[in-house]
Amino acid sequence: MRVQMEINGIRTESNTDATTLLSDFIREEAGLTGTHAGCDTSNCGACTVLLDGRVVKSCTVLAVQAAGRKVTTIEGLGDANDLSPVQYAFWKKHGLQCGFCTPGMIVSAYALLQRNPDPDEEEIRNALAGNLCRCTGYVKIVESVRYAAKLTREGKTPFRAAARRRKEGEIHGPPGESL
Repeated sequence: MRVQMEINGIRTESNTDATTLLSDFIREEAGLTGTHAGCDTSNCGACTVLLDGRVVKSCTVLAVQAAGRKVTTIEGLGDANDLSPVQYAFWKKHGLQCGFCTPGMIVSAYALLQRNPDPDEEEIRNALAGNLCRCTGYVKIVESVRYAAKLTREGKTPFRAAARRRKEGEIHGPPGESL
């Protein structure tokens, strides 16, 4: 079956089985490995993506159900040279440990901040309730989301600004050094 969808702004089309999960389509057909397959039961949230702007667990959606729709993965939010405010905040505030759950956490946090740019701790914890982290007690994750909210409200993208200045030769050294 031919399935076409837009993933991170790029039209992606492939022949796939009618039972292929969206998480598998993203990883195998689009080659985007940031979306993790953790439990295949929708419990862990490592496979969280945005489908037409709404948070979904891609291990519970068939690729054919996403046909003709827009999918945003962790790679669609930014990359190593151009981190989004949420990605930057998780890095800066140590909101990750092993990193397996991090893509799903960041996508969920991004969606929350799109709806509510100034969430309180309870709202953050509720938005992340579908994402499990087995390494931490969530304190640093919540701090990261709060910091991302602050950056977003203030219109600041420190990593992107530093990347631009580095590219233009204004600063030198590894990313983050001059932030």
